[in-house]
Parts: sequence; C-alpha cells; structure tokens
Amino acid sequence: MLSNFASVLLFFVVGLIFLSFTLVLSRLIQSKGTTGKDKYIPYECGELPEGQAWIRFNIRFYVLALIFIIFDVEIVFLLPWAVVFKKLGPFAYVEGLIFIAILVVGLAYVWKKGDLEWVKSDDLDAMKS
Repeated sequence: MLSNFASVLLFFVVGLIFLSFTLVLSRLIQSKGTTGKDKYIPYECGELPEGQAWIRFNIRFYVLALIFIIFDVEIVFLLPWAVVFKKLGPFAYVEGLIFIAILVVGLAYVWKKGDLEWVKSDDLDAMKS
C-alpha cells in the first residue's frame, strides 16, 4: 500500500497527465477555419444579431455586480461558522480570521484597482478633453 505522500504524488501526476492530454487533444481537434470579420460579430442565442442594440451597458455594472456577488457569497460561508463558533474553539477562531483576512486582501485589491469607483479618473479626463 502506498504511503499518504505517495498517494498524493500519484494523484498529482495523474492530474497533470490528464490535463496535458486534454490540452493536446483540444489543440488537435479545434477548428482553424474561423478567421476574419465573422469571428468578431456578436453571437446571440444561435442567431445573427439584427440592427443595433437598443441599450448599451457600461462594463462597470457587470464588474460591480460580480464583486457584490463574490462578497455576498462569502457571507453565506461566515454564517455557519458564526453559529457553531463556541463549539469549535480557538481553531475555528483562527480559521475565521484567516478567511476574513483573505476577504480583506481581496477588497483592498479591488479598491486599489479602482473597480469600486463609479466614475474613474480616466473617464473624467476623457470627458474634459
């Protein structure tokens, strides 16, 4: 019987082989015929679009919604932790702090990147000129 480390190593090697095989197989069977203008038209539910879009969305709506969903789902993970916090003891406290620290780092990254600002300074400069 394999030791625990050998089992993990075997699992890792099999995973790498599977990953390599699927990447090579997809490269071999992919379609190479689509180039040019047709490649860049929007695709809507299997039909070619007709006319112009009647409404345009700013990408910030999508980014802000994704950020909200990510941090909202994290609250779902914190609720059960808070309910059984006293039963689990100090180990759960440390795990919770690590999880919250990861969330704070993610929030700081998004904040530093400027994705929480509704109007970015680059856009203001572009409007002025």
